[in-house]
Amino acid sequence: MELNGVEIEDTFAEAFPIKVARVVITAVTERWAEEAAREATGFATSVIGCPAEAGIDMMLSRADTPDGRPGVAIMICHFKKDGMKAQLIERLGECVLTAPTTAMFNGLEAEEKLPVKLHFFGDGFEYEKEVGGRKVWAIPMMEGEFICEEEYGVKTGVAGGNLFILAKNQMSALAAAENAVSAIRCVEGTITPFPGGIVASGSKPGSHKYKFMHASTNERYCPTLRDKVENTEIPEGVNSVYEIVINGVSEEAVKEAMRVGIEAAVKVPDVVKITAGNFGGKLGKYQLRLKDVLGL
Repeated sequence: MELNGVEIEDTFAEAFPIKVARVVITAVTERWAEEAAREATGFATSVIGCPAEAGIDMMLSRADTPDGRPGVAIMICHFKKDGMKAQLIERLGECVLTAPTTAMFNGLEAEEKLPVKLHFFGDGFEYEKEVGGRKVWAIPMMEGEFICEEEYGVKTGVAGGNLFILAKNQMSALAAAENAVSAIRCVEGTITPFPGGIVASGSKPGSHKYKFMHASTNERYCPTLRDKVENTEIPEGVNSVYEIVINGVSEEAVKEAMRVGIEAAVKVPDVVKITAGNFGGKLGKYQLRLKDVLGL
């Protein structure tokens, strides 16, 4: 299969169920909403070593937020409900409550909701009110008041959708990955949790040599190991590979993100091949086939 002259391997991305929450953060300016969002989603690339996976879903206009201010939607993902609750409390309490002019609201309609009770910070001076038709708490603070909802919807989403970009050189691979991430950011209900949305250190489960490692380098996709690894996946002429990992509120959202990401990546010259990572279908519930995602 080919798209825009780029080989599309007939394979699939293997993805997993995960708990997802979505939070809308607003502020007096877009800058401060984004500052709080970036703090709240920090150190959250992979649950291999981070306490959660998180990222910015999308920027929101004044018309799309409960209080009519600029906003940012973030997503936080965790495999366990109790872990999700702890991450919401810690990330929102330490990174949003503390940020200038911010407020926060539930961003996901779901039957199941988790309590995030930050009003106790008000030490008894807090009070309830309505904002945009929503019941919220107003917490007196040095700058004025912090407004927040205290119930956040959580549902089962999908983690681990992915695509690999193989290119002739590092700059072409990076440009293609940047294109892919920019396109994916327009797909509501998805995040690319790694730095800038791009994975430079694609990994495999465990390690051949160091048994204490939960994950290690994916040698089959390391260009410098092409002549040293028998089962290399690096074609001649390929000298750089980047991975994009995608989490979403649903399988459909992740598939759409993969589609637009691939279509954006193949527009860059010197991209040779697009493929995806999987474990042979042994570990993940979802098998997101590239040809189906692209309608080929």
